[in-house]
Amino acid sequence: MDEKLIQRLESAVLRLEAISTGGHPASSPADASDAALDPSVVAFGDLIDQYLGRVSSAAEIIGGQVLEVTNRIHEAFSVQKELLIKLKQTQKPTPAGLAEFIKPLNEVIMKAAALTEGRRSDFFNHLKASVDSLSALAWIAFAGKGCGMSMPTAHVEESWQMAEFYSNKVLVEYRNKDPNHVEWVKALKELYVPGLRDYVKSFHPLGPVWSQTGKVIAPSKANASIAPSAPPPPPASLFSSESSQASSSKPKVGMSAVFQEIGTGNVTAGLRKVTADMKTKNRTERAGIVGGSTVKESHAGSRAVAKVGPPKFELQMGRKWVVENQIEQKSLVIEDCDAKQSVYVYGCKNSVLQIQGKVNNITIDNCKKMGVVFQDVVAACEIVNSNGVEVQCQGSAPTISVDNTSGCQLYLSKDSLETSISTAKSSEINVLVPSAESDGDWVEHSLPQQYIHLFKEGRFETTPASHSGG
Repeated sequence: MDEKLIQRLESAVLRLEAISTGGHPASSPADASDAALDPSVVAFGDLIDQYLGRVSSAAEIIGGQVLEVTNRIHEAFSVQKELLIKLKQTQKPTPAGLAEFIKPLNEVIMKAAALTEGRRSDFFNHLKASVDSLSALAWIAFAGKGCGMSMPTAHVEESWQMAEFYSNKVLVEYRNKDPNHVEWVKALKELYVPGLRDYVKSFHPLGPVWSQTGKVIAPSKANASIAPSAPPPPPASLFSSESSQASSSKPKVGMSAVFQEIGTGNVTAGLRKVTADMKTKNRTERAGIVGGSTVKESHAGSRAVAKVGPPKFELQMGRKWVVENQIEQKSLVIEDCDAKQSVYVYGCKNSVLQIQGKVNNITIDNCKKMGVVFQDVVAACEIVNSNGVEVQCQGSAPTISVDNTSGCQLYLSKDSLETSISTAKSSEINVLVPSAESDGDWVEHSLPQQYIHLFKEGRFETTPASHSGG
């Protein structure tokens, strides 16, 4: 540490001497060794040592795929450190040049994403939490307010919220089995929040700081030759193949859209438009209504598959957000919402939706393996005719109802413990609440699905069935 400090002091002295003698100004490009001693780069190295070292220590004890994916995380952070050094020597690139700049990071993330493919692993939740968390590193591609991304600090926080959906599942699974897995999850979270978040907030709150007089990045021939109308290159395996779909109300752009649009040589094109196949065809409104037709559709077998409509992600009449037929979409975000609007999620599968802000009502209808994370709801969150749904309330919700649903996990925040939960014709309903003993842990409670009815004094008394050893 003493040698590093001496090198930094010597570098500072050389810069001051150059300025005083009419040499290159502070904004001129520095050589690689000088750039590596820049405070922002040194701080990022400290971030890796302090936070990522703790993740790696836990992963080494666990071993296997957890260690393998943790090594990919370490590799991605190391690549970002090299990009931060390159920033100090490079002028702000064109979109095509940004594609070339970001390419090494994209390649590492693709390697990490490949670990989640194929047969589902016993450590799938660890892998997904790790891979989804890497989207936070996309802050370095922020190109200004018009690029469609959130500001860098907010982007890091939002990216971790997506990863937390899977990290919470690891906590629930291992909290009473293996403390090493719990330590790994907690360390992973702290790597991003507060670690990366505070770093970005301190050094790059408005985006990456490029050199004013550095070298210019020349786009590769592949990026330069792609016409705007040409189809985008295959997306990174980290993301769904449905790259043309808007996944946010602004829309929000995660690593998926960033790297796909960068690959075409145009970062911002198409980010604020919903594709033609997603527009509403003046169909009848059905928000919050569970009718006979819905039940019939769930029993239609193979015919129902053939009748699946086009994916939709849009605000109708300024009052209702419609999210329909989204398949394998893990970065759906509704950001521009208010307490007068409702959200209707229908026919989605293997997807994750974030609702940022307060809305009046949320209905999740006929979905399978769907995750929904929301802040606050004024009236109720309703889950109907679904299977394998996970819902996380980060704020408050007066009522949550579950009807005709098999397999539902509800995550409640400390502010939503007064929520009234009603169930009907449903099974495997589990509610997870924050542990009162330790920060970050969850306690799981199973809601009864069997009842005993006894006729006493002229009326029936109903009590939940208890099971010995439960």
